[in-house]
Order: sequence, then structure tokens, then C-alpha cells
Amino acid sequence: MPVTAKSPYSIDQNLWGRSIECGALEFPDQEPPSEIWEWTVPVEEAPDEPEYVTLGFEDGAPVSINGGEMGPVEFLQKAHGIAGSHGIGRIEHMEDRIVGLKSREVYEIPAAAVILQAHKDLEKMVLTRHEKLFKRQVDHEWAVLAYTGLWMDPLKAALDAFIEKTQENVTGEVKLKLFKGSASVVGRSSPFSLYDLSLATYDIDTTFNQRAAVGFIELWGLPTVTAWALKRKAKAPLPPIQMS
Repeated sequence: MPVTAKSPYSIDQNLWGRSIECGALEFPDQEPPSEIWEWTVPVEEAPDEPEYVTLGFEDGAPVSINGGEMGPVEFLQKAHGIAGSHGIGRIEHMEDRIVGLKSREVYEIPAAAVILQAHKDLEKMVLTRHEKLFKRQVDHEWAVLAYTGLWMDPLKAALDAFIEKTQENVTGEVKLKLFKGSASVVGRSSPFSLYDLSLATYDIDTTFNQRAAVGFIELWGLPTVTAWALKRKAKAPLPPIQMS
């Protein structure tokens, strides 16, 4: 990106986002100058009324905005405009570089902010608890490999295979409320939803067998009960010795 005496920033930019360094940003105690931002408005200047936007996904990939289907480039560009107009997507933090030093990093990712928020929520609806818990570890390791430049490492290829498998059912729509720098999920739907109203409802007509809870609670807590029983036994005073 162009660098001048008045704009001495090191900027990397692509369709996904912008990263800004150098200049006044090298002083962590100072607020980032307003001129570094290009895709997002200050929260103070964001609309005073919220905007609702619905993102559609197919096999984990974003494919539509408010029902209008579009390719990835058009999707990102439109999402940048919508989210950025509400001041969403500014990140400013202290980062640990792989070489060992700390660096103040500033990012501008309005589209990514809303996509990741919606995608994570949709995964909660269609993935099992076990898939979600393990994927949390996979996502972290994948991010570390990408950040440290190990894009072609065999481990990343293995993680890619797992991630692609989990995305087979990540299809549906997520409704977000955009307001003053925040994006909140307020609704979601999917043909592969694991949510079952007849089981989850508190209504008297629920199909969930509540009698099963009694045995479940006893078995689930059995290791804890056993452990504490042993602790109490170990702390109990020894019986007096009987002298004959």
C-alpha cells in the first residue's frame, strides 16, 4: 500500500481485511489515529438505529446476504459495506510475534467479523457437542499454523480434512443485529438443525422422558460421590484400640 511522510504506515490489504502497523501505532499507550481506518466508521458516527442482516451458508461457506445469492468476492465487498457502516470490525491489540517480540497490531475486518460470528453460531445448531468441543482445538491449531506460515505443513492438510467434514451440514441462515460496533446473532435456521422443539420445550407435551434424569444424575455424579466418600473416610478418626 502507498506510504508517504504524512501516512507512514505499513499496510497489508486483501479482500478479507486490512492490517496496519508503524507510525503512531508503535506507541501502545496512544489511541490509533482516525486516518488509519478506511472500511469502518467510528462508533460515534454509526447509525442510531440497528440494522438486521441475514447471512446464508452452504457447506460452511457464505453464499447469500438477505436472500440474494452472490459469489465470494461480491459477498465480501457487500458485507464490508454493511458491517463497516455500523463501525464493526476494528481490532486493536498486543500480539506475540513468532520471533519472540511483542507488537501492537491493528486490523480492520468488517466482513470477517460478521461472517465468523454467524458461522460459529450456525455450527452450534448443526454440530454435535463432541464435534464442537474437538473442533475448538482444531481451529486453534489451524490458526497457529496459518499465523506462523506453515500453510503447506502436512498437519494443516490433516486439519483441513477434519474441518471440511464438519462443514457438510453447516447450511442455513443466521440473522444478525448490527448496532454501534457490535454484531449480535438474533436468529438462526438450518435444514440440518439438531434442535428438536419437542425435546427442548418446557411445555407439558414434551417428548423428553424426565424420569430418565434420576438415573442419569446418579450415574453422572457417581465418581464425585465416590471420591468424596473416600476423602471423608480417610479423614475420619481411627477407632480406639481395645486392650484385652
